[in-house]
Amino acid sequence: MLRIPLTGGGSEENGDEKGECSACWFHGRFSCMLCPLCLVLRSREPMAWILKLGVNAVLSAPRSGLCAPRSFCGPSTTRLYGSSERDQAMAKLLARRLAQAIPLLFGISLLSFLIVALAPGDPLAHLATDPHISPQTIEALRHRLGLDVPAHIRYWRWLVGLLHGDWGISLQYRIPVSTLIATRALNTLILSLSATLVAILIGVPLGIIAAVRRQSLIDRACGWLSTISLSTPRVFLGLLALLLAAKTGWFPIGGQHSAAFDRLTSVQRLLDALHHLILPALVLSLAPLAVYLRQMRGHLLETLDQEYVRTARAKGLSRSAVILKHALRPALNPVITLFGYSIGNLLSGSALVETIMAWPGVGQMTVQAVFARDIYVLMAAVMVTSLLLIVGNMIADLLLAANDPKIKLEA
Repeated sequence: MLRIPLTGGGSEENGDEKGECSACWFHGRFSCMLCPLCLVLRSREPMAWILKLGVNAVLSAPRSGLCAPRSFCGPSTTRLYGSSERDQAMAKLLARRLAQAIPLLFGISLLSFLIVALAPGDPLAHLATDPHISPQTIEALRHRLGLDVPAHIRYWRWLVGLLHGDWGISLQYRIPVSTLIATRALNTLILSLSATLVAILIGVPLGIIAAVRRQSLIDRACGWLSTISLSTPRVFLGLLALLLAAKTGWFPIGGQHSAAFDRLTSVQRLLDALHHLILPALVLSLAPLAVYLRQMRGHLLETLDQEYVRTARAKGLSRSAVILKHALRPALNPVITLFGYSIGNLLSGSALVETIMAWPGVGQMTVQAVFARDIYVLMAAVMVTSLLLIVGNMIADLLLAANDPKIKLEA
C-alpha cells in the first residue's frame, strides 16, 4: 500500500483545523479549499471512498504535500490511504461471510437433495410407456444416471462431482447440467439485473419525491401504483403484457431474439436483444419497484423527523441541501439491505415470467425440470439461487459499510 509523506508546507502544523495542507503537489501555491482533488478526497460519499483507494494505485511515487483528512491519517506525518482499520474490518467481514456461506450451502444442498430424491415416483417412468424402449434399456439408463443406488450414496457422488465441476447429467436433456446451466444462467442474469436496475432507478426517486411532497397528488399516485403493483399476480401481468404486444405490435411476443437474428449485424443484434428484453424486464420489475418505492418513502419520512435534520433546517440550509446531505444517506440503508435480498428473489420470481414470455432462462428450465422430475437440474437451480442470494447479501453488507461509516463491521 502506498504511503504519502507530507513535507514542507504539507504538514499538519501548517494546515487548518480540518487537516488540510497549505499547499499540495496538485495545485501548487493555492489553498486546498480550491483544489478539486482535495475536495473529493475529503468527501465521505461512497464513490469518493472508492476513489481514495484508487488514488493510492495511481500514485506510484511519494509526493510532498498531498493533503488528506484527519480521519484517514495516523498520528505521524506519514499518511496512509486505504489501509485504515475500517478497510481491514471490511476485509474481515468479507472473509467471515465467505466462511459462513460454505456450511450454509452444504445444508441447503443436503435438504434440497433429500426432498427431491425421496419424493414418490420414478423419473424414468415415462419411458416405460414407449413400446420402442425395452426394459433392459431403461435399466441401463438408470444405472448410467446413478438412480439405482440409495439416496445418500447419490448425494455423496453428486457432492464430490460438484466440487470437481460435475453437476450431473440432466434426465430430460441427456447433457451435462453444467452445460445447461451455463447456457441459461446468463439469460436469467441479464433479465434479473435489468429488472433490478429499472426498479431502483424508478422506485427510489419516486419514493424520494413522494416523501418530500407528502399528502400531495404525486404521493397518492405513488401509493396507488405501489398497491396495484404488489397486489397484481405476475402471471396476470405477463399475460397482460403479451396481450399488449399482440394488439399494438410495439414489442415482440416472447422469445429472446428474432428468427433472423443470425443474419443481423452486431448493432442490429444488440437492438433486437434489447427490444425483446424490455417487456419481460418491465413485468419482472413492477413488484420490486413498488417495494423500493415504499421503503424509500417510509424511511425518508422517518429520517426527516429526526432532530439533526430539524437542526439543519434551523441553520437556514436549503430544502435540497437538507434532504440530499443530511436525510438521504441514512434513509438509504434499509434500501441497500433490501437490494441484497432482491437478487435471489428476482431469480426465483423470474420463473413465471420466463415461462409465460418464453424467455430461455434458468426459471423456465426449473419449471420444466419439476414436471420432468429432473433431479440434478433442480439441484443446480437451487444452488445457483442460493449462491446469488448469499452474494447479494455480501454486496449489501459492503455497500452499507461504505454508505454509513457508523455501522460496525464487526457485528
